[in-house]
Order: sequence, then C-alpha cells, then structure tokens
Amino acid sequence: MKKLVFSLLLTVQAVVAWSQQTALITGKVVDSKTQQPIQNVVATLEGTNQTALTNVQGVFTFEKAATGNLTLTVGSTGYVTQTFTLQVTEGQTLDIGIVALEQDITSEQQLSLITLTESDLGDDNGNSESTAGLLQASRDIFMQAAAFDFGQARFRVRGLDNEYGKTMINGVPMDKLYDGRPQWSNWGGLNDVTRNQEFTIGSDASDYTFGGILGTQEINIRASTFRPGSRISFSGTNTNYSWRAMATHASGMDENGWAYVISASRRWAQEGYFEGTDYDANSFFASVEKKINDHHSINFTSIYAQNSRGKNSPNTQEVIDLAGEKYNSYWGWQNGEKRNSRDKDVEEPIFMLGHYWKINEKNTLNTNIAYQFGKIGNSRLDFNYTRNPDPTYYRNLPSFYTTQFEFPAPDAQAPVYVGDSPENQLYANLARERFLNNRQIDWDKLYRDNIENGESLAVLYEDRTDDRMFTANSILNSQLTDHIVLNAGITYRKLKSHNFQNLLDLLGGSGYLDIDPFLIGNARQSDLNNPNRVVGVGDEFGYNYNLFADIIDAFTQFRFNYGKTEFYLAQNYSWTEYQREGIYQNGNYSTNSFGKSEERTFNNFGFKGGFTYKFTGRHMFDFNGIFMTKAPTLRNTFSNARLNNNIVEGLESETIYGGDISYIIRAPKLKARITGYFSRITDVTDISFYYAEGLALVIPEGDGANGQAGQRLNNAFAAEIVTGLDKQNIGGELGIEYQITSTIKATAVAAYGQYTFNSDPNVKLNVDNFRSTIDFGRSTMKDYKQPGMPQQAYSFDLEYRDPHYWWIGASVNYLADNYIDISPLLRTDNFFINNEDVNGYPFPEATEAGARQLLKQEKLDPATIINLTGGKSWRIGDKTLGIFASINNVFDFSYKTGGFEQARNANYRQLSQDMAGPARSFGPKYFFGYGRNYFVNLYLNF
Repeated sequence: MKKLVFSLLLTVQAVVAWSQQTALITGKVVDSKTQQPIQNVVATLEGTNQTALTNVQGVFTFEKAATGNLTLTVGSTGYVTQTFTLQVTEGQTLDIGIVALEQDITSEQQLSLITLTESDLGDDNGNSESTAGLLQASRDIFMQAAAFDFGQARFRVRGLDNEYGKTMINGVPMDKLYDGRPQWSNWGGLNDVTRNQEFTIGSDASDYTFGGILGTQEINIRASTFRPGSRISFSGTNTNYSWRAMATHASGMDENGWAYVISASRRWAQEGYFEGTDYDANSFFASVEKKINDHHSINFTSIYAQNSRGKNSPNTQEVIDLAGEKYNSYWGWQNGEKRNSRDKDVEEPIFMLGHYWKINEKNTLNTNIAYQFGKIGNSRLDFNYTRNPDPTYYRNLPSFYTTQFEFPAPDAQAPVYVGDSPENQLYANLARERFLNNRQIDWDKLYRDNIENGESLAVLYEDRTDDRMFTANSILNSQLTDHIVLNAGITYRKLKSHNFQNLLDLLGGSGYLDIDPFLIGNARQSDLNNPNRVVGVGDEFGYNYNLFADIIDAFTQFRFNYGKTEFYLAQNYSWTEYQREGIYQNGNYSTNSFGKSEERTFNNFGFKGGFTYKFTGRHMFDFNGIFMTKAPTLRNTFSNARLNNNIVEGLESETIYGGDISYIIRAPKLKARITGYFSRITDVTDISFYYAEGLALVIPEGDGANGQAGQRLNNAFAAEIVTGLDKQNIGGELGIEYQITSTIKATAVAAYGQYTFNSDPNVKLNVDNFRSTIDFGRSTMKDYKQPGMPQQAYSFDLEYRDPHYWWIGASVNYLADNYIDISPLLRTDNFFINNEDVNGYPFPEATEAGARQLLKQEKLDPATIINLTGGKSWRIGDKTLGIFASINNVFDFSYKTGGFEQARNANYRQLSQDMAGPARSFGPKYFFGYGRNYFVNLYLNF
C-alpha cells in the first residue's frame, strides 16, 4: 500500500518544459505489485477523440493534446481505473509521472453474471426482458449493483426493455432486427475477450452511435488492444450450467505489426438448477490485426458460439403447490435419461473486418463490414388427432373438476356447477393422484401410439429461424478545434430471415400429415401447392416464409469542452424497409400468403443533448435529454407472419422522449451519484399468440373456414394485436460508495420507480377461423403497472480488501413492487358480453365492482436476497493464480421473478368460475428465481 500511495503522489506532479509549441502529455504505467511496465493500457482524454496505448515500456504519449482543463483516465482489463484532472497549457509538456495500477480482483465477479444473461435473456417465455447483460462494462456504482445484485431478480434499469439500448462489437450493432434485442448467446462463454467495454448510461453521448434511452455498450475486441499473455480458468456453478473451462492467449503487437488473440470455452450440465434443464455450449474466438503503418490497421475477427439448453416451464400456482418450484413440465424419462422437449439451440457465427485509419492526429475513421449467419431453433411437441401430451394440460389437473367440469344435479332440474358436488371432489382427488404419478412427458407412450398408428400422431419439431445479416458502417471521430469534437457515423444493415417449422423426430412413426386439424376443407392445408403432404425428419412444414429488412442509420454528434462546462448535441436519421415473402400458400389465407407482401417503409429521426457543469473537480451536475422516433420491429409489423402477408393496420413508429438530471461526487473517499429520470414511449405495438375462450364472435357470411355463416364462435386460436400503447417511466437512482478505511468499503444503492401504462390501447384479434382481423376496441390498461421487474430495489454492501490480495464482501438486497403481465383482451368490452346470449347482452351478474376485483393486477411478494463474494490471488513469479467465489441467495429465499395472466377465460363468467374453486385452471403462470446458488472460478494468468 505504501508503494501505491507513493505512486499516486507522483501522478499529481507535473514536469513543465517549453520545448515545443504544441501541448504534449505523457506518463508511464506500471503494476502496483511488481512495478513492472504494463503494455496496452488505454489512456483516454475524456470529451475528446484522443486515446493512446502504452508501449512495451508502459509509456503512453499524446503528442498533440487539447489545451485547458482535461480529464485523463488510465485503465485496463483486470486493473482499477484511475482518473486525473489536468491543466494543459499550449506549448508545454505535461509528464504525469508513474501511474501505478492496482489489480482489480473484484473484476472476476463479471464471470458469474453470464449465468444470468444466457439463461434468461431473449427467450420466448414472454417475461425475459432483463438488462443485466448490458451492464457488464459499467464501473458506475449503481449499475454494478443493478447487474450483480439486482440482476438475478430480473431488475431492469429505469424499467426499460433492452431493445431501447444499443449493444455493439467493434462498432457494429448487434441487436436483432426481429425484436430489437441482442442475442447474448452469440458471444456467450467468451468473457475473457469481451471484458474491454465502454458503457454510457441513459441517453448520454457515445462516440459510436446515437443510441437510445437505456444506454450503449461497445465491446472492443481489436487484437491490438489486448495485453500480451495467456489465461486458463475452470469454473463450477449450480445455475444453468455446472462446469466451464476457458483458455485465452493474446500475442500483443510484434515488431512486424501483427497481433492476434484466440479464446475457447466449453460449458456443460447434465441438469441445471431446474429439473430437466440440460446445457451444452462451445465457443471459439479469433482476432488478428495487421498494423500496416502508423496510419492504417486492419483487424479480422471471428466468433463462433454454439449453445444448446433445455428450457424450464412457467407454472400455475396449482402446479407449483403440487410439484414444487423447480418442477419443469417440459421433460420426461426416455431410456433412463431425462429428455427435454423444449430445447433452445443457437448457432450463428460472426465475421468482421475492420479498417482503422488514423488520418492525422485529430481525425480517425473506423470502417467495418460484418456478416452473420446461422440458426436459432426452439423445439416443442406437435400433435394431430391425439390428446395434448403436456402433463400440465388443464384436463389432467384437479382444478378441471372444480372449475370446468359440470355434473347434472340429482333432480335433473339444473346443473350442479363446478366444485359443488362430492363427484367433483372425488374426480379432483383422482386427477391429483394421476398427475403426481405421471407428472412428466410420457415419451414411451408417444412412441407406442405412433408405432401402433403407423403415421405419427405426435412429433418433435422446432420453430426455426435462419438469418443472413450483412452490416457495413463507418465511424468518424474528428477534433475540430481544441474545444469541439465531431462524432459521425453511417450504418447499413441487410437481413434475410428464413422462418419455418423443421421436423426433428417422428417419435417412431412413418411420417406426419401436414395439416391443421382444427380447420376444415382447404383451410386445413399448410401449403395448397402440396396438399395433404406427409413429411419426415428434416422436412419443412406448417409455415414457411422469409422476412427481409433494409436499414440505413446515420448520426452526427458535436461535443464541446470549455473547462468547467461540457455539452453535446446529436442528431439521427434512419430509413427502414420491411417485406415478407410467403413460400407456402396457406389454405386458410390462399390469396395473401404466397409470394411477396407490399413493402413497409419507416423514416425516423432523433435529437438529443446534454451538458455537464463541474463545480469543482469533485462535484458536478449532469443533464441529458432526448426526443426520437423508432421504427417498429419486424416481430410487430406483420399481424400473423407465419400464415399471411397482412401488415398491422394503423402501424406507427414509436415516439420516445425523456431526460435525466444527476448530481455526481468523485472525492478520494466518497463517490456518489443521485439521478432523477423521466421517459415516455408512445404508439407501442405488441403481438402475441394464444387460445381464447368466450369470444362471442359470429362467423361472417361466406367464410366457411370453420363452421357455417351466422354460427357463433366462442373459442379460437388468435394473434392478439395491441396498438397505441403508451408507457411512462418516472424514478430515481442513488449510488454511494465510501472508503471507510484503506481496507473497508461500504456501498449503498437505491432505485425507486413508477412504471405504468399511460394509455388505453386498441386490441384486435387475427382469428384464423374468420380469415380476418376482429376489432375489440379499447382496452382499459391505463395506470396498470408495467410487468416483469421490481420497481423498487435497495442494496447495502460491505467489502473488506486485504493488502495481501484477498477480499470478501456481503450484500443485503431488497426488491419489491413487481407485477405480473396483464391480458389486454380481458380489459375490453368483450369481457362483459354473454357469449351465449343471441343478442350479445352483458352477463346479468356482471358488475363494475366485480370486474375490478377480477381484473386486479397481481403484485408479487417482495424478495430479500443476501449474497456473499470473495477472492484471493497469488503472485508466482510472473504468473498470477487466483480464485473467485460467490454464494447468492445465501438463505435460500423463494421468490417469483415474474408471471403473466392467461387470456383463455376471456369473459366475466368464465373468469369468475375459474376463480371459484380451490385452485385455478387458467391462473397466472409464474417464473422463479434461483434459490441458494454458487459460482467458483479458479484462474491462472501467465
């Protein structure tokens, strides 16, 4: 510690010389423990486009630095970043002396975060919108707690979905055009090479992109930026995988101008935390850079990350009470092994070629081309003319007999309604016993039935997406004057996305009839060009179409630095075009399913700005504001892309505006940030799919898809289209870090938000039986809470860091105000309409007070989670051996992380009946967080 204090004292001394007419800044960076120079440390003059790397002697130099008050940061992966306030005068050389960087052994904590991001982000379970993966780069006190402590409970920063942030690798955007979210599995397991990141909070300025209201994350994987050396590590955990092995080597830049980095990892588990969740992943990375001369470098990067994992099911409270929180209905025994019917498989390699041009000391241009291809598959069971094989199918559960099934009354005067007779209770008890004895998928029965029938009654298939994405962009950084920096960029992205059902396993049968058994006549055919087709393994069936997207995005940003005052202004324009091409001529949509749809184009723009005022070098005030429009995603553009070319009626771009105000303290012992923020997103479109009952629809004249004209249709599979939905987010963030002693540090973090729906959107159902879209009108969603995240979160952390390079920390975390997702359809006028009344009158028993009680949004119980972390490192010659360990949720607290209402009971009477029994048949389905879990990582750096 004496050496560290001495080194810090040296950094505040300036040696002034008048040897030249331009300002020059230099310094030397060493390891605080060994006093050896550190190569490839990044020195950055904040608010400018100037960065410098240390050479083999650990020296960095800015030959033509801007003058005035500047902030210098010096940092590298695995070390604690240091920040200096400089006064630079024209014509002087400023030598800040020796900068001693201390190893940041707490950075190993980032290795455990990936266990959350890969298991919970980007799923199709309707409630996986955490932003934890976006936070790995941040050194902000609040953001660290949000990632490492709150992330396990699916906390979302400022209540925002990660589609409102921007994730980039080497300046190339990584968000999927289908839903706007990054696919973290595309680089999963490559923690060693993705640690070098730059992060901005909210709508703050970024050198690489206009961004959004959540923040930006730039992952820099240029080969020349890695310190030379090697690393191997081995980890164990009991979350979504059990074991991980990883190895990385970086060459550093040699005398011929070549640098390369390679990394590989494997993660696996026979069963993860939840029942039947297998895991298998392999990742490879290679980056090669050639420095042609002092002005030009070319870098090639390749990433291959294959990931396959079994999913776990959300469950109703009835199923949870019967089978437990870890129960997973997706698997069953086959040949003595657990087989999961719902696997997610991701295999999408990425190739990037970047050209780095240092035009002169004040201008740089980075140009990239990238190509990504591959597949994402989500498997599940499909069945024709046989019972649903799902063990939690509602007819298999006790609640069916206490909420759905009706026995006639003894006097035959009137039916005895559910739950009122001994017969109901008897059958419910028998169903309970049957379920407990047969609570998993019966794979053997599926095989027997298929073999006996010849043609398969049930098969295993995957919803498959094969994407081909091409990206090209250029990013310019220009020091226009000593006080003004220009950032500008333009990006072109072109996508072809092939979507289809892929048959994986006939389960013993000879083939599978490709029809929709719930429709009649030609409407049953998935492809009229190949009617009554029998498909086999590897065949496409069901639906088959392409989605096309072309996007041009450009931005400019001007950053001004005048000593105590810094401010920026940024502008953005984007052009987006979508189109669908049907490969099948669907029998139910014979006239608008085959061939190309019309093109849908969106023009969008954005403006943002902000300023920082530094009262002193330790106290500052910061403001950011943004107004922008955003094109809808591909997912929400076509009303039912699987079957037809229809574009959502009244589709609009989203309008987004918001801002934040912060007071920031950066003192030697105290670091703090308090922020208030506001955002509003209007004209949101959302599409979901489900089976609904109690719709009270009348089949129109000439339809004939299923039934006769004039006939009442109460039940149907539908695509729900919600348009005109507004969201409002207001809240505050507080992060305080205080160095109590040289070895003890305390951290306190608080988040309080009110995230609500701010409009009554329109709800339409695309009903296959009608071949049309039915308008259900207004849904009274205003003032309901946005779901799937705690709106309050508090944390207190105490850490002890010993001078002998071991440390231990403990945190107490409290998370509250988490609400489940509501059904828009249940909040339309249809909820009151009696589907059995020929005139469509409301239910006589329906009252406003009763409806308010039935439709009250469920609030989940708060969670208190205690975490322990610790680590130790040893220096052995020029090698470092270390261990990191964490135990999360030490006291095994049980908590729900989210849930969603089922829309199957679509009217007042059915929902009332469902709630009348001891357990609900169609109650909300819930997700659970991990109980007590651990992560241990042993590593060797050499």
